[in-house]
Amino acid sequence: MRGHDWINSMLPDELILEIFRNLDSKTSRDACALVCRRWLTLERLSRDTIRIGGSGSPDSLVNLIASRFVNVTNLYIDERLSGAHPFDSGRRAGVRQSTWLRLRLMAERFESYCLSDAGLAAVADGFTKLEKLTLIWCSNATNAGLTFVAQKCRSLKCLDLQGCYVGDQGLGAIGECCKQLEVLNLRFCEGLTDTGLVDLAIGCEKTLKSLGVAACAKITDVSLEAVGSHCRNLETLSLDSEYINNKGVIAVAKGCPLLKNLNLQCIMVTDEALTAVGRLCVLLESLALHSFQRFSDKSLCAIGKGCKKLKSLMLSDCYFLSDKGLEAVAAGCPELSRLEINGCHNISTYGLESIGRSCMHLRELALLYCQKVGDEALSEVGKGCKYLQALHLVDCSVIGDDAICSIAIGCKNLKKLHIRRCYEVGSKGIIAIGDNCKYLTDLSIRFCDRVGDEALVAIGNGCPLLRHLNVSGCHQIGDTGITAIARGCPQLTYLDVSVLQNLRDMALAEVGEGCPLLKDIVLSHCREITDVGLAHLVKRCKWLESCYMVYCPGVTAAGVATVISTCVNIKKVLIEKSKVSARTRRRAGSVISYLCVDL
Repeated sequence: MRGHDWINSMLPDELILEIFRNLDSKTSRDACALVCRRWLTLERLSRDTIRIGGSGSPDSLVNLIASRFVNVTNLYIDERLSGAHPFDSGRRAGVRQSTWLRLRLMAERFESYCLSDAGLAAVADGFTKLEKLTLIWCSNATNAGLTFVAQKCRSLKCLDLQGCYVGDQGLGAIGECCKQLEVLNLRFCEGLTDTGLVDLAIGCEKTLKSLGVAACAKITDVSLEAVGSHCRNLETLSLDSEYINNKGVIAVAKGCPLLKNLNLQCIMVTDEALTAVGRLCVLLESLALHSFQRFSDKSLCAIGKGCKKLKSLMLSDCYFLSDKGLEAVAAGCPELSRLEINGCHNISTYGLESIGRSCMHLRELALLYCQKVGDEALSEVGKGCKYLQALHLVDCSVIGDDAICSIAIGCKNLKKLHIRRCYEVGSKGIIAIGDNCKYLTDLSIRFCDRVGDEALVAIGNGCPLLRHLNVSGCHQIGDTGITAIARGCPQLTYLDVSVLQNLRDMALAEVGEGCPLLKDIVLSHCREITDVGLAHLVKRCKWLESCYMVYCPGVTAAGVATVISTCVNIKKVLIEKSKVSARTRRRAGSVISYLCVDL
């Protein structure tokens, strides 16, 4: 076949475009674009999503990208991201040195500043098919730039303005021109007042389905009353404000009968508003309440009585809630599938027992800082919630092995188990998981001092589908446990063994041999690991993308160089600056983050 281009001569553009759209990574698409001019052109046509940093030279970069990627519908600009020019990746992708240097010099001529109205004007002119625009902390963008976007991008459906200092005029222009807008996020938009949000609610009254408002000091109940009066199709509302009162929340409850998702962090809201939600929002499926200090079990009783379709409930730092409110939800919301309780100190074993007895469809349970919840609670969950797939436990000091054994025996479909600083949980509970939960894919047992190698031996023998393992800070785990995982879990892609003082090179060699799909590994504070173990690891783990290895005294500059030179897909290495040679630093380029961080 030498000398014959069978692909380009036989395949039409449409088929090659479809192949490009189905590639699973940006790296693969970039590599295809370097094959020939035709593929470069087609690859550009296939791109519908672009993410760039909002600092460095965003205005010039947007102009350049707009001229080359004409079918973009999703543009993500984040000033928190690195503003490195995409030409930087050319050297690593295989571009000839002379070409790369010429492009790099072109990039360096770009003026360094943040995204401005000129950049937004370029977005408006170049991406007329835009449907989703995300501007994160682009503080130099003003009303003028947002007006340009509104006038040219009339197909816009999703707009995120987090941290942008835009005002009422720009938001009013969006409401006037973008009649298809469905999703709007206004987080830390300090320049907005009720005037702008009211104008948008009126302009997008037929299409707006999701609204998020957080830390906007000038947004009050007036805006929510407008939303309640006009946006009858609203399905999702997220509020984080000290200035929203009962009046605004009640207006939304009355005027938005399709509301399904409600997220509230409003310290001025009381039982009156939540009672109205329970009475009027009969389609509510998800409710999250954060830091509420002015409402009681009366609110949850109203939710349990009226919101029969509730599937997800999150309670965070709600100090005045007790078992009575949780029992009302359990009795009234039989479809509940996700429950998270975080720092609600008056909720105890009895409240969780009612969940186990009544909510048989529960699939995910998270208990964080629940000091009054004991083993009996999870015993009831194990008996009644056969479909449980995810369990998260953080700082639950009373929960121990008996609870984990009950979950293992009763919830055989468990796929995710995260336990952190639950000091009564030991090897016995984890062994039960390994013996009973063969579908487990994600296991995290961090700083659980009583878990040892025998627990991981059981996981290695019984959970062949495991992909994610975190045993950070479990001091009794060593080579035997990690070796069992390496030999029994070939699909492992993430491994965190940080702060394991007894882990040695032999275990890393076993991981390299048995887990060829590994992408991320954390080795920090492993004092016995050396360059030899790293060499064995990276020899077989060809897909490795990140490697954290700070405070590993046995790892030297030679080991770091081995990781960089061997792992062609490496993207991020965390290591002390003193262990990186000048040659390794040059070879790594800008692809690797935190390569030279001083720790």
